[in-house]
Amino acid sequence: MRHVSFSCYRRVNGMTAATAQRVGQGRSSKEDRDRRLVRYWLYAVFVVLIAIVMVGGATRMTGSGLSITEWKPIHGVIPPLNHAEWVEEFDKYRQIPQYQQINKGMSLEEFQYIFWWEWAHRLLARFVGFLVAVPLAFFWVTGRLRGGLKYRMLGLLALGGLQGAIGWWMVASGLSELTSVSQYRLAIHLTTACVIITAVFYIARGLVTYSERPAERSVQRFAGWIVFAVLVQIYLGGLVAGLHAGLTYNTWPLMDGAVVPSDLFIQSPWWRNLFENPKTVQFVHRVFAYTVLVLAVLHSLQVWNQAPGSTHARRTIVLLGLILVQAVIGIATLLMSVPLHLGLTHQFFALIVLAFAVAHWRATKGAYEG
Repeated sequence: MRHVSFSCYRRVNGMTAATAQRVGQGRSSKEDRDRRLVRYWLYAVFVVLIAIVMVGGATRMTGSGLSITEWKPIHGVIPPLNHAEWVEEFDKYRQIPQYQQINKGMSLEEFQYIFWWEWAHRLLARFVGFLVAVPLAFFWVTGRLRGGLKYRMLGLLALGGLQGAIGWWMVASGLSELTSVSQYRLAIHLTTACVIITAVFYIARGLVTYSERPAERSVQRFAGWIVFAVLVQIYLGGLVAGLHAGLTYNTWPLMDGAVVPSDLFIQSPWWRNLFENPKTVQFVHRVFAYTVLVLAVLHSLQVWNQAPGSTHARRTIVLLGLILVQAVIGIATLLMSVPLHLGLTHQFFALIVLAFAVAHWRATKGAYEG
């Protein structure tokens, strides 16, 4: 009798262990599916964010950013629908300095062209808000967001709202006295957008399953500094764009026949030149581009020394190659006096460099736990 009971106990216990194993595997499989679903959602957000920045770049380069003089987060979705509404919208634009000092005599058709660029930029910004908020609520309610992921996503949502306010703050700077937006605010608006892109892609790549082990802490830190350096360079590019500084020195490698031009610090106090003197701003943007390139070379040497032939090491070669291509595009844009297609290509490739640098940084740290 005892023998039978013991045998039954073993069978029951064995069944319990097998069942527990299957339950564990099922739970793990569900978690993997959830992480994959959230990752694909974040990739979609990432793509739309890239589109917003690119349409914003075209809006800036076509002089369209001040064509809509009001901020209507809800009603602004609907554009003018008839001739009378178009005339009313045009009349608002004719009240600001940009029209009176630069575009006086512009036809209604010409106004419609610049209007559509700004309207598309704002529409995409509204759309990405829904693209984040609605799936976020769904994933939250259904329990697909685990650990710190919930709070990371709430932070992204808050940062997106802040970016919308920064966008209007930027536009408002060009409606009363200036004929274009403040270069300070433009650079902040662009950089904040890129910080959001960085955060979205970093979180998404943290949900990937990596085959390689995390890199040494020193490699992780250096990879993070490269991302920071790329963001600084994008900020400097925003200053260049806001001041049209790309039109000051259209030669390379020299500037006005010199390595260091003589008129870099003609304003007082001296630090204003770093933000308000177009020649100085272009000089700093050039020099920092070389700095980013040197950092990429040093990082590649570091990783190849610590883990030669590893996936981490091979990624540094790709990153270095992307930075070199971006430098060539920047030089071509400069030499050709910033044509629209090259200016936008330069901006787009900056986002490619940023995205790859972020992916590399996240990969050196491995996936999120849990």
